[in-house]
Amino acid sequence: MLVPVILSGGAGTRLWPVSREGQPKPFMALPDGQTLLHKTYCRAAGLLPSDGEIVTVTNRDYYFQSKDHFLAAKLRQRGHFVLEPVGRNTAPAVAMAALAVRARHGDQALLVVMPADHLIRDLEAFGRAVERAAALAETGHLVTFGVVPTAPETGFGYIEMGEQLDEGRGARVRRFVEKPDLETARQFLDSGDFLWNSGMFCFSVATLLGELERHAPEILVSAIACHEASSGDELGQVVQQELSGEHFAAFPDISIDYALMERSERVAVVPAAFDWSDIGSWGALSALVEPDAQNNRAAADAVFVDTCNTYVQSDDRLVATVGVSDLIVIDTADAILVAHAERAQDVRKVVKQLKDSEHEAYRLHRTVSRPWGTYTVLEEGPRFKIKRIVVKPGASLSLQMHHHRSEHWIVVRGMAKVTNGEGVRLVNSNESTYIPAGHKHRLENPGVIDLVMIEVQSGEYLGEDDIVRFEDQYGRAC
Repeated sequence: MLVPVILSGGAGTRLWPVSREGQPKPFMALPDGQTLLHKTYCRAAGLLPSDGEIVTVTNRDYYFQSKDHFLAAKLRQRGHFVLEPVGRNTAPAVAMAALAVRARHGDQALLVVMPADHLIRDLEAFGRAVERAAALAETGHLVTFGVVPTAPETGFGYIEMGEQLDEGRGARVRRFVEKPDLETARQFLDSGDFLWNSGMFCFSVATLLGELERHAPEILVSAIACHEASSGDELGQVVQQELSGEHFAAFPDISIDYALMERSERVAVVPAAFDWSDIGSWGALSALVEPDAQNNRAAADAVFVDTCNTYVQSDDRLVATVGVSDLIVIDTADAILVAHAERAQDVRKVVKQLKDSEHEAYRLHRTVSRPWGTYTVLEEGPRFKIKRIVVKPGASLSLQMHHHRSEHWIVVRGMAKVTNGEGVRLVNSNESTYIPAGHKHRLENPGVIDLVMIEVQSGEYLGEDDIVRFEDQYGRAC
């Protein structure tokens, strides 16, 4: 049985200001409107029969967004979400996925590990590569996918191929090489013996766990303890498995490459001829957009005057450039990035500075996703904050209370069911209600269309942490 395991997380710091810690790269919409995670789900589903299962390993904070993307893809397969309380790199993630799959499908199930933030458009070639990898995995190999290089890239790791296996369908891995300098990368390309390390793998549960026991026993011991202490629920098409915070925190922070692939003698590589991009920078993303005659590209309403080799992306504003070249211009609701095209990799330095100064722009957008919908900060100042709140049909905010702020709610669209103290009432469009500080309250959408409302907060302290939850259908109550 083949089980795709999707690893979804990471901040995608080189794609700031669109990718942020609270809304990372897998949730980014590409120029065609689909997110990388949506495309990965569809790619995984293409490998499976309708009764198959797709496992997603992600942070607990990303569960509801990930589930929404899974359900929006309208797949027939079951979704199994393994939820990490904290980030611990790919070795713990893969180990926990393997134990989850073993519990449901046995030792001989084959895992296909796929990062959620890669773009592959040639799905037929991808499927053929998975078939070759699965055949090698069934003979006890840990298989990695190596992408045939097209340029001397210095931003990728490389795999050196050894002797051929399985009638040329794959090869033994002679060694893994970290990101090389340009001259070394050119030598690798010229030799024909090196492939880009894609970060995708295929192996049986039995082989993976056996090799972990041999080469990284501390990972396996921690994984077994964490699996036994963790709980899971089946909710229709979705399995939700919460990992024990105490046990998961005991894992070392280490990648599957370092923990196992570079140590095992059973590692093979399948050369993959499909198109592949890790969308690791704005340069990679801009390549998805058709250029004009001056090699300008726009994922926005843009005007280029005497401009060349420039990429513009904007959420909702017209961007005009005059007399410039070789620029990246990314406009979002609360931040603008202007960078030289050759310095695209250095965008992560901006994120580091923001994080060091505790600026919220490294973590959150002005529009923030929540399990029940979204909120957008429209304006804020001393003692006030104005938000636009959208609640999905049937969704509900927690029963909560604020110590330091009162709230005035105005319904713009739909109908709100409001709990305020001991009372419950329906608030229709163009009506309002007031929530004093210290009152228990809850907002629900009993209707079949989105509830849209404006919230005006007033008080001495308006931070998001001024909240006491008493009941919450999303497991967030204290």
